[in-house]
Amino acid sequence: MRLPALVEPAEALTVDEVRRYSRHMIIPDVGMTGQKRLMNAKVLCVGAGGLGSPALMYLAAAGVGTLGIVEFDVVDESNLQRQIIHGQSDIGRSKAQSARDSVREINPHVTVNLHEERLDSSNVMDLFAQYDLIVDGTDNFATRYLVNDACVLLNKPYVWGSIYRFDGQASVFWAEHGPCYRCLYPEPPPPGMVPSCAEGGVLGVLCASIGSIQVTEAIKLLTGIGDSLLGRLMVYDALDMTYRQVKIRKDPNCAVCGENPTVTELIDYEAFCGTISDEAAEAARDSTISVVQLKAMLDARDAGEQDFVLIDVREPNEYEIVSIDGAILIPKGEFLDGSALERLPADKRIVLHCKVGGRSAEALAVVKGAGYADAIHVGGGIVAWVSQIEPDKPSY
Repeated sequence: MRLPALVEPAEALTVDEVRRYSRHMIIPDVGMTGQKRLMNAKVLCVGAGGLGSPALMYLAAAGVGTLGIVEFDVVDESNLQRQIIHGQSDIGRSKAQSARDSVREINPHVTVNLHEERLDSSNVMDLFAQYDLIVDGTDNFATRYLVNDACVLLNKPYVWGSIYRFDGQASVFWAEHGPCYRCLYPEPPPPGMVPSCAEGGVLGVLCASIGSIQVTEAIKLLTGIGDSLLGRLMVYDALDMTYRQVKIRKDPNCAVCGENPTVTELIDYEAFCGTISDEAAEAARDSTISVVQLKAMLDARDAGEQDFVLIDVREPNEYEIVSIDGAILIPKGEFLDGSALERLPADKRIVLHCKVGGRSAEALAVVKGAGYADAIHVGGGIVAWVSQIEPDKPSY
C-alpha cells in the first residue's frame, strides 16, 4: 500500500552529508527531499539483537537522524553468531551501549538515544511517543503484543520481523491505514508450542535478510516512496530460497483495532501469552529442585544412597552440545505424544531437565498425569547447571 511520507523534510543538509548520502540522492524517488526526511526522522528499534543489529546499522548508514535503542541485556558470546553490531570485545557489555558505539562508528551524524530498560506496560507509551516509527526486533510473543497494542493506541506505524531456524517473516502494521499484528495473530500460540530461537536455533545470516527488509520498509514509510508491506505478510524460506506473500486484511472484530475493541488500554502481556501452560505450572509447583539439589542427589546416587533416573527432554542436537553425565535423552515431543511413557521405569523416581526449565515443566505435567506423583524437574535447567556446577562445560 502506498502511503504519504511519515515525516517532513529537514531544512538543509551539510556538504559532508550530501557527500555521504549522494548514492541515495541520485535516486529520483529519494532525492534531496527524501534524504532530508530521513535526517528529520526519529526511529525506535526495540532490541539490539538478531534483527536489531542489521536494522540499526542500516538505519544509521541511511542517515536516519535520531535512533532510539531499547535494550536491557548484555552481550553474550552466543550472540556473536548473528548479532553483528557487537564484537568479541563487547562480551559482557551492555548491548545498548555496544550498539550505540557501532552506530556512531558507522555514522557520527546520527543522534543515538539509549533506553537501557526492559520494555513493559509502565514505560512503553512514553517511549514510543517520542518517535515517528517503531522497528520491532523482539523475540517473544508477550513483547510483540505489547508493541502492537501501544502502537495502535498511539497511532504509530511499526515494522515487524520474525526469525526461526531458516524461516523469516516481515510486515508493516499501522491500524490507521490497515491491519495490526492482532489482525494476523489474534491470540498467541499455546505456551511451549513455538520454541524460541534460544531453544530451536536460527541461521545467523537470516537475521540480515529479514532485518534489511525491515529497514527497507522503514525508509519507504519515512520518505513516502514505493508500496509498503502494510496488508501483506512476506514469508521467506532460506533453505528453498523462496519468497511468498500472504494478504492480511484488517479484522473488524480485532480486539484492539476493530470496530468494537475490547482492549482499550495496555494489559498484562506475560499473563496473556504465558510462559508455560497452566498444567505445567501446577505440576511444577512444589516439584521443582535447584541444580545444587540435583548435584547432591547425583552424589547420593553414586554412593548408593538413593536411586532415580535423570531425563533430558531437549533435542538431540542440544544434547550433543552439552549434557549432564548420566542423563538419558528423551525429547519433550515424545512425552507430549505419549511414546516416552513406556520407557519410564516404574520403580524409580523421575527427574526431568531441559535448557532452562520450561520444557521440563511441560513434560513433568505429562509424567505426573501418568501417575508418577513424586516426579520432579530442575529449575534453570542445564544453563544453571553449567553456570553453578560445571562451569568448564559449554553453554549455548
